[in-house]
Amino acid sequence: MRRRTIVWEGIQLGIIAAMFVAAAIRWPSLPERIPVHWDVSGQVDGYGGKFAGLLLLPMVAVGLYLLLRFIPRIDPARANYESFAGTYLLIRVVLMVYLGYFYLVMNLALGEPEGFPFDQLVYGAVAVLFIVLGAAMGKIRPNWFAGVRTPWTLSSKLSWVKTHRIAGWVFIASGAVTGIAAVFSGPAAFVVMMATILPGTAFLFVYSYWVWRDDPDRVAAQDTTPAESP
Repeated sequence: MRRRTIVWEGIQLGIIAAMFVAAAIRWPSLPERIPVHWDVSGQVDGYGGKFAGLLLLPMVAVGLYLLLRFIPRIDPARANYESFAGTYLLIRVVLMVYLGYFYLVMNLALGEPEGFPFDQLVYGAVAVLFIVLGAAMGKIRPNWFAGVRTPWTLSSKLSWVKTHRIAGWVFIASGAVTGIAAVFSGPAAFVVMMATILPGTAFLFVYSYWVWRDDPDRVAAQDTTPAESP
């Protein structure tokens, strides 16, 4: 397990390094002002300097890697991370892969600004991200930083477990329909994503309260041990 963890940490660092290498390679050949933002239709709607266009996202990736790598150490429920270490590592890797993929698509779009399916490629990847996160959601154990954290999931182990099980299906369903819509157009995928994930999130918020309200024990989720069942 330790060796596998080291390998996946290396993969994440390799993605970050590749982003910086790509920035160094592309820097001399690009003009001073380049596209830095695209709208939901995949059309460029913002320009900026090469620093913002080439280095900002790799720097965000570094910050995210460090945040997710070390935040369990200061989590009051850090004892629970061991019980879902594999799931937490998967979430970290998937997020880093998505950032690397987005950076790749962005660089490809710089070379072909007209007719490049930027929106479809990005929303298609978001759909896959949602599906993977949804599959992992039910395995996340109580903590203060990852998962569906409402006042009620953090105040009830039962609410935490049941809400995360439902959340997994919400994310998977949203990802599936978003991915189908992305085949046709980016704007359609955006509309479908918002039309599913926003009501789904609102439902999870209310659902977590319903479960908490009917929980006779209401043991604070972060105060339970991984072995304790709701």
